[in-house]
Order: sequence, then structure tokens, then C-alpha cells
Amino acid sequence: METLPEELFAYLLVVPAFLMVGVVALWPLLETFSMSLHADALTGITIGEFVGVKNYAAIVSGQRSVVLPSSFWYAVGLTIVFAVVSVTLETIVGLAQALVLDQDFRGRAWVRMAIILPWAVPVVVQGMMFYLLFEPSVGFLVAPLQEFGLFSSTPLANTQDSLILITLSDAWKTSAFMALIILAGLQSIDRSLYDVSRVAGATAWQRFKFITFPLVLPAVLVGMLFRTLGALKVYGLIEVLSGCQTVPSMSCLVVSAFRSNRYGTGATLAFFTALIISVFILVYLVKFVDSLRDIGGNA
Repeated sequence: METLPEELFAYLLVVPAFLMVGVVALWPLLETFSMSLHADALTGITIGEFVGVKNYAAIVSGQRSVVLPSSFWYAVGLTIVFAVVSVTLETIVGLAQALVLDQDFRGRAWVRMAIILPWAVPVVVQGMMFYLLFEPSVGFLVAPLQEFGLFSSTPLANTQDSLILITLSDAWKTSAFMALIILAGLQSIDRSLYDVSRVAGATAWQRFKFITFPLVLPAVLVGMLFRTLGALKVYGLIEVLSGCQTVPSMSCLVVSAFRSNRYGTGATLAFFTALIISVFILVYLVKFVDSLRDIGGNA
């Protein structure tokens, strides 16, 4: 090993990780793609004859029903709207929480525990909590909010109202995750930079704009990447809170297709979902590399 170039040795160290990713992620993805090239058998746990890309063409053009009473592109748009709004809200709230937790004050440990607590709540419990709050027969928030014109009389049966509630529920739980990621980035910043900026007469906003935000941006992007992946795959929260019939996400379509023994259609929808998620991953990776390059250039 001592005779190997340092760069080659570094690549060898990550080979086991790449092999694990290949087995755990890439192989099922390839199997899904292979299944998507076959027709729906509709009889038993099997797939039909090879049809090539006809499944993709039929779904994209809207010629094939995707089980739920909605089109594929409607589900894609609904899922992307949820992902963008929820991740944006979680990032803003998480950043604010992290900035507070980064300060020294009495009782900081208790505040940290209170902020992290929602992250420990299971998805089923999370969904049931919001269901009980906004179900007209038992929830006490429906009537007051309806008087202000914010929700309909049955918000959990309305797509727009349910999407708002699902977004708020998701942000309530996962903003704690963003706060932890961003807090780790904040605590890695050299504190002497703030001392120098104070001596130079920089205001609190200038310190945040020119020191805190640029240096914590890579951590923010990492947190947003993980949360975007989760948001684009949302299913459990929707199923518990309002049901896939009301808010048909991409994952809802996939699950519904497989439950109907439409394995070719389900695999096609699943592979489409993976492609859309891959686009978001590439965007985040480009932004992440750019942020690291900016930090290196300013160092």
C-alpha cells in the first residue's frame, strides 16, 4: 500500500462504499427498469410480455390510467409543489432554530430537546395528530379557521386544504432535522472571524451575510438534499392524514399500481419517480460544489 499513489489509495478506500450502493440501490433500480419494459399481466404476481417503452409513452401521453383518478403529470406537479414549499419552509425554520441554538444561554439543552422532539415522532402518530386536529367531527381547529376563510368545512377531503396541512405537518416534524444539520455547520465556523468583524465595525446583518451564510451554505444544501429526497417520495403522511385519493403523490401512484397487480405500470411510475429525483440530486450537487469552491476561493 505504501507504494500506491495517494490519489489511487483514496479511490480504493471508497470502493466498498460504491459496491454497497450498487447492490442496495442500483441493482433494484435496474430490475425496476427491466420490469417497466413489460406489460401488465393483471393475473397473479407476474409480469406480461415485453413491450419496450410503450408503458412510458402511454403514461406520459395520458393514454393509460394510473389507477388513481388523476393524471401522471398532475401527480408530478402536486409532488414537486409539496417538495419545494415544504423544504423551503423547513429550511427557513431550521435555520432560525439553529441560529438560536448556536448561542450560549441558560437552558439551552432543554430548548434543544424541545426542538428535536418532533423529529422523534413516528409518521403514523404525526399524521393522526393532524388528522384529529382537522377532522370536522372531532377537531377543534376546523370551525375557527373556516370562519377566517382559511379552510373549507371538510379540509381533509379537499386537495388544496389537505396539501397545506400535509406541508405544515411535514415542516413541523422535519424542521428539527434541518436545525441539527445547520447547527453542525454553524459550530464548525471559526469564531475568530466574528471577533475580527466586530472590531472592523460590521453589523449583525453584515456578519450573517458575509460570514455565517456563505460558510454554512454547504451544510444547508446537504440538509435540503436529504429533505428533498424525502419530500419527493412522500407517501405515509398522505395516506394517514388525508389519503392518496385526495392528494395523489407520485409514490401514491406507484403503490396503487402495485396493489392492483399492474406491475409494468407500477415499475414505470417508480422509474419515472427515480429520474425526477435524480434531476434534483444533480442540481443540489452542482450548487454544493459551487459553494465549496466559493469558500475555497475566499479562504
